[in-house]
Amino acid sequence: MLAHDGHNCLDVDECLENNGGCQHTCVNVMGSYECRCKEGFFLSDNQHTCIHRLEEGLSCMNQNHGCSHICKEAPRGSVACECRPGFELAKNQRDCILTCNHGNGGCQHSCEDTADGPECSCHPQYKMHADGKSCLEREDAVPEVTESNATSVVDGDKRVKRRLLMETCAVNNGGCDRTCKDTSTGVHCSCPVGFTLQLDGKTCKDIDECQTHNGGCDHFCKNTVGSFDCSCKKGFKLLTDEKSCQDVDECSLDRTCDHSCINHPGTFTCTCNKGYTLYGFTHCGDTNECSVNNGGCQQVCVNTVGSYECRCHSAYKLHWNKKDCVEVKGVLPTSMSPHVSLHCGKSGGGDRCFLRCHSGIHLSSGLQETYSVTCGSSSTLRSKQQKSNDSAFGDVTTIRTSVTFKVNEGKCSLKKAELFPEGLRPALPEKHSSVKESFRYANLTCSFSKQVPGAPGRPSTTKEMFITVEFELEINQKEVTASCDLSCTIKRTEKRLRKAIRVLRKAANREHFHLQLSGMELEGANKSPRTSEHQLESCGVGQSHAGNQCVSCRAGTYYDGVQERCMCPNGTFQNEEGQITCEPCPRSENPGALKTPEAWNVSECGGLCQPGEYSADGFAPCQLCALGTFQPEAGRTSCFPCGGGLPTKHLGATSFQDCETRVQCSPGHFYNTTTHRCIRCPAGTYQPEFGKNNCVSCPGNTTTDFDGSTNITQCKDRRCGGELGDFTGYIESPNYPGNYPANTECTWTINPPPKRRILIVVPEIFLPIEDDCGDYLVMRKTSSSNSVTTYETCQTYERPIAFTSRSKKLWIQFKSNEGNSARGFQVPYVTYDEDYQELIEDIVRDGRLYASENHQEILKDKKLIKALFDVLAHPQNYFKYTAQESREMFPSIVDSGLRMAVSSTASHCWGQMSWMRQGLAELDFSQLRVRR
Repeated sequence: MLAHDGHNCLDVDECLENNGGCQHTCVNVMGSYECRCKEGFFLSDNQHTCIHRLEEGLSCMNQNHGCSHICKEAPRGSVACECRPGFELAKNQRDCILTCNHGNGGCQHSCEDTADGPECSCHPQYKMHADGKSCLEREDAVPEVTESNATSVVDGDKRVKRRLLMETCAVNNGGCDRTCKDTSTGVHCSCPVGFTLQLDGKTCKDIDECQTHNGGCDHFCKNTVGSFDCSCKKGFKLLTDEKSCQDVDECSLDRTCDHSCINHPGTFTCTCNKGYTLYGFTHCGDTNECSVNNGGCQQVCVNTVGSYECRCHSAYKLHWNKKDCVEVKGVLPTSMSPHVSLHCGKSGGGDRCFLRCHSGIHLSSGLQETYSVTCGSSSTLRSKQQKSNDSAFGDVTTIRTSVTFKVNEGKCSLKKAELFPEGLRPALPEKHSSVKESFRYANLTCSFSKQVPGAPGRPSTTKEMFITVEFELEINQKEVTASCDLSCTIKRTEKRLRKAIRVLRKAANREHFHLQLSGMELEGANKSPRTSEHQLESCGVGQSHAGNQCVSCRAGTYYDGVQERCMCPNGTFQNEEGQITCEPCPRSENPGALKTPEAWNVSECGGLCQPGEYSADGFAPCQLCALGTFQPEAGRTSCFPCGGGLPTKHLGATSFQDCETRVQCSPGHFYNTTTHRCIRCPAGTYQPEFGKNNCVSCPGNTTTDFDGSTNITQCKDRRCGGELGDFTGYIESPNYPGNYPANTECTWTINPPPKRRILIVVPEIFLPIEDDCGDYLVMRKTSSSNSVTTYETCQTYERPIAFTSRSKKLWIQFKSNEGNSARGFQVPYVTYDEDYQELIEDIVRDGRLYASENHQEILKDKKLIKALFDVLAHPQNYFKYTAQESREMFPSIVDSGLRMAVSSTASHCWGQMSWMRQGLAELDFSQLRVRR
């Protein structure tokens, strides 16, 4: 930078800002800086990160072979030394000689390269300092004065004084700090933008813009020499005006939440569907309800994915509350009324089919506009109960069948059907029926296939939509005759079902397939909209209009298709959102008071016994739970014993904590009623409360590192490693973004297709610093400790780094010990054409990408990196982005360059090289340009 005297240049210490982007030590040198590593490490090719030096082997990775700067692997096992920019390789092919291209050779004024290195010289009126590099101003010679020329000396003195009084910009820049301009009244000094002229009229002082209205920054303002920088809080990003901060919508990104995501300013929260528990901040695992008080079941509890069910022993049947078991008197019924009917018949020159669900309806909406409708209960959920009950159930045989048909250019949308022409619905006369079947269970699912890529230069085709219907039909022994045994009956039924499936498929292909749920006609799929854009779109089933939006009917209501609103009449309840039926409240032989409207739980149905009470049928009149027993739920027929002869503090106890235990167990323990001692929760379970008699099972496939866990956050997913994809993917520590488990070892391998290389971006990595490198991440060519190392770290770094693999394939390993844990990492990678190798390396080695905080945010922007990697892996995918997305993702130079790269076949390689060289450089350093 220019000194205040306007002549000399002062060295800028790059190490003062963000350690110069160096991983270990930053050393400032005249006109530049360099990164150095601690003992036992050496500098990687990107000149910023450090790699651990191994003790054995003969490669650059562990002995460096005497190279002064950079050691590179050469063919056939040899090595070659290279020098950093501004240096030349010496004759011994090991040492590096400084040149004038590196920090002006250390010279303050002029530098000239010689065989012995840089030679410095000074401008006129200056002399060389003893250090051979700095320059000092000469002292003016004093003129000799004699009596013979006294007059001329006096005249000369006057001229000197007059010259000194008349300053000029040609001498010492007129004394100005910055800009000098000669005027009729003398020199005039001025300062550049960001500085203000001081009272002496010469000196320029930096303006601290942050002192006035925070520099116009939304969040943080940092003053710099001659300018200032704005930055944002975590969870926000800086806009192109370099002052405004915009919330990052994490919910719009891939891999944010397993189920549902709710965006908040600067952050987000994940929620799970019913029957699942949140772990690791973003993941959802199945809740094992049976691990807590046997799920409330009186006899047998069976956990299922996303739910659970209670079952009874032989000679018992399940109570209406679906938890208690009631003794059966006599023989259990062998058949039940069907829940589903399929009716097909000729209409309008072809078959038209109606699938009607009469009862047991459950609607669930998935991600990306998918849905599933279930009618009745599957035999797989009843099988164990049937086997445990008397032999009458053994006489039932279940036949399963399914059909899948494709609908193009549509979307999964379960909505109320429009009236047929003239407002009439087609009738199917009984004599014209071609199919008439009844089923115990049916499941209809609508989902999308993956998007089909289009030809280069054309947008991708519309997603294909598939509707799958599964049926279950039960055959009873009563249907068996003397002329046709059970095997014969099954074959006849299967033949009849195959015909029904054929007819249903034809009807669906002609869009003559109709769905009726609880008496309401529905459309299972919508074709691409052709109506006016201003027409209000109808809401999906289980939803109603709230202003201009569609919202799910809340728990306690259902969507009434006739009245077109959410409601639940008296005597019914609904404990889930977005349903289309309400369940009838159970009734006793002596009905009690009816519940208030919109009950969200069966306990709100009138006349039920409350927690701490019980009765023979779960209805009033009720009795308080006796001493030594408790009941936490409403409508129950019995109370649970405390066990171990323990009494309760009072009648009507509602939880085990009301039992008078001999000791109170702390979190992470449960009370054993046999030994009357507190036992540590085993691995895979936790207990956050005091005085409990059980431990909660960890959700899904998670487990704990040790026993005695006290919180759900200690449940961790240990799954990791494997073979990664060909083009793009992620290397992710187990349980990310939650803390990774202890004593884990993960191994990944990336094997790109031929003629492709690997680009890695590490946005940030969190590893504990207390463990003395007990946890580490290493990337090498192979699993051998002597193979070429690309990246290695055992520390936390919030500063991102990008680098290319030192080999064509990559072996990655992550290890943790039993000590402290941390968030870990999520590292994206992309494989690209090897013709771009030199270009990509030039970009990732540029120190500007890491020195500026604003530039570092580029590598942390998940949306930008995903789009960039997508285009690097498949350049033709650029055309799938809309014009607005292209402007947001890529600068204008990328837009024009990429079109040339993809469209040009004659100069394919050079066109894409030109695009990437210009476009990526602009993307890295100009999209977040720092104001000066």
